[in-house]
Amino acid sequence: MSHEVAVNARTIPPAASKVRLRDFSRSLPMSLLRSREAVMRHFRVTLRGHDITEQQWRVLRALSSVGEVEINDLVRSTFLLAPSLSRILRDLEARQLIIRRTPASDLRRSLISIAPAGLALIEIVGPHSEAIYAEITRRYGAEKLALLQDMLRDLEREMTAFAPLDSALDDIQL
Repeated sequence: MSHEVAVNARTIPPAASKVRLRDFSRSLPMSLLRSREAVMRHFRVTLRGHDITEQQWRVLRALSSVGEVEINDLVRSTFLLAPSLSRILRDLEARQLIIRRTPASDLRRSLISIAPAGLALIEIVGPHSEAIYAEITRRYGAEKLALLQDMLRDLEREMTAFAPLDSALDDIQL
């Protein structure tokens, strides 16, 4: 009787399936998710009070820092999937928080910018957001927060610099 394990339509020999996984609580993705959730729970109250989702706020914040942007650039800067972003843009446009235009020079392109109502919402929510940042800074410490942001930027850079492990496994003969 074989003790092989099927994973993603591949068969892994028993020795390979006995890898000891790190404790779930020490998983980096889970640690990052828990930290994100701990931070975001403070922002959600304000966002809900203005009938705006986290993702919509992310789009408005990104647009508030640029004049006009193509959808693909907005996908990259907000880390939203294109289908989700399309729905979010439709909702924000219906609320007149963004402006979408098609340049006459290329009707396939769509340019997005923040509308005056979107900027007004940023002006209303912004002080609440900054107050939360101030409290986070007070509790965690300005130096530790700056160091954490630097470390996260370094981690992102390092993780972006090499191919995902999935593609490396493609070369391994199992």
